[in-house]
Amino acid sequence: MTIRLGRRQFLMGSSALAAAAAAGISPAFAQSALRLIFWGGQARADRTYAVTDLYEAAGNPGLEAEFLSWNDYWPKLATQTAGGTAPDIIQMDYRYIVEYATRNAIAPLDDVIGDLGEFDADQLEGGKVDGQLYGISLGANSVATLANKKAIEEIGESVPDNSWTYADLERLGEAFNSAGNGMRAFSDGSGTEPMLDNWLRQRGQALYTADNKLGFTADDMVEWFQMWDGFRQKGYIVDAETQALDTGAPESSMVAMKRAAMMPSNSNQLVIHQSINDDELTISSYPRIAPGVGGGHYRKPSMFFSVGGSTADREAAAAFINFFVTNPEAGAILGVERGIPCNAAVREAITPTLDEQSQIALNFVANLGDLVGALPPSPPAAAGEIDLNLLRVISQEVAFGARSPEDGGKAFVEDATAILARANA
Repeated sequence: MTIRLGRRQFLMGSSALAAAAAAGISPAFAQSALRLIFWGGQARADRTYAVTDLYEAAGNPGLEAEFLSWNDYWPKLATQTAGGTAPDIIQMDYRYIVEYATRNAIAPLDDVIGDLGEFDADQLEGGKVDGQLYGISLGANSVATLANKKAIEEIGESVPDNSWTYADLERLGEAFNSAGNGMRAFSDGSGTEPMLDNWLRQRGQALYTADNKLGFTADDMVEWFQMWDGFRQKGYIVDAETQALDTGAPESSMVAMKRAAMMPSNSNQLVIHQSINDDELTISSYPRIAPGVGGGHYRKPSMFFSVGGSTADREAAAAFINFFVTNPEAGAILGVERGIPCNAAVREAITPTLDEQSQIALNFVANLGDLVGALPPSPPAAAGEIDLNLLRVISQEVAFGARSPEDGGKAFVEDATAILARANA
């Protein structure tokens, strides 16, 4: 993955963060330039560097920035944090913000962030841990199904709309099997945490409860793995060997590689995926578990900027974040690639300038209707470990036939419960 240096220069390890906190790590040396780290592809990097240039041109401190793929990002950040070399500005995810905040790996922002203007209240709330603000949302988005419009229309079908169901996924799976073009209807979503979360929410359950426990049972998890195993056996989704080619970078996704016509994604990711695909792409909702069932989606902070807990200049780091989310010129550069801007003035200023894919993403988030439910509580501190070290591993074991869905579902709940108990002891 490209790294840009010079003037701008998984498994996530709760243990690495714990070691850093226990050691009382502080910055090893002062630095004149702020350091920024983020995950994403080249298109996101180009937009980000353009904003850092804009910031520097206004007479502000320079920035050294580095970007990595999602799968490479968290090990690198955990290692830097444990070693006392974490960047000043850190791109942070909703599932990890509690972990980093409780380990003092990111710093509270309430007293340094300044005036954010008319900023969406739900997006500010999403960046709080125990009542303190630790992350500034870079955009609102929702989970979405990324779809290759051309591939679907070539087999005589239409891209699913927001009313589609898992039964429709099966129907499309049969249609692609009949077409015999080597493409499957969907990628393997069995190890995708947001898709599991959405499926549970539609059933009136939750991934995690407000008191940091699992919101579902082993029977639910067995049913989840059985559903995806059935799709796999019938050829509706890609096989295990093919799915393993996805490294987390947009270029290695099943849609980019034309192995699947659809895949779980996020609304803001339409922009980056379209930039690397020659076929026309679009988005729709995740499938409903039955016609008319809603409530699985929610408006989620796509990601945050947080200030590193070991930074030498918390105020300077916060000033850059403020500029990033409130400056209309910066907003015009960023578009909706990280989600719908949360500052009302920026959102109003850029809307007329958006390209087709960006307009699709904006309209999708604004028109989810009955699909939308309440924002869930921030995931517990161990959520990252459960996602990366457990859900992804066990889902792969089931996909490769090393475990049965029954064994995988029971093992997941047993191990996840133990991880949560340790984290909350």
